[in-house]
Amino acid sequence: MNQRDGGWADGPGLLPLRVVIGTAFLMHGQLKLFTMGIAGVTGFMASLGIPLPRVAAVVVTAVELLGGLAILVGFRARWAGLLLACDMAVAILTAKLHGGFFAPKGFELELMLLGAALTFALAGSGGWSLDKALGRARGG
Repeated sequence: MNQRDGGWADGPGLLPLRVVIGTAFLMHGQLKLFTMGIAGVTGFMASLGIPLPRVAAVVVTAVELLGGLAILVGFRARWAGLLLACDMAVAILTAKLHGGFFAPKGFELELMLLGAALTFALAGSGGWSLDKALGRARGG
């Protein structure tokens, strides 16, 4: 890396990760909204002992759907990453920790998604992003 460029994240470096992680969160959000429905997600949240399960269901569904879309297109990825990281931390602690590390019952997937979400919270959207196109130098 030379002094003139800002590093790998200023070019296409984050694009593959954004596409994969954004799509994963987007798909999980659409699954909650269109397949499980808010009532189904509410029931799941209640079974985990989450307070205000309907509010939690709406918030988690919106965060995963809209946050996934934001990561995918590279818009306000810092904020989306922070919210999605919180989502995954709660998922690990409430639904997955007791299942051990390995999927499908363990927290392996959620931990990887948490790490990727934190990457976007810290690094932003990267160079090939909507944020960059709109002139947001640090990626929201």
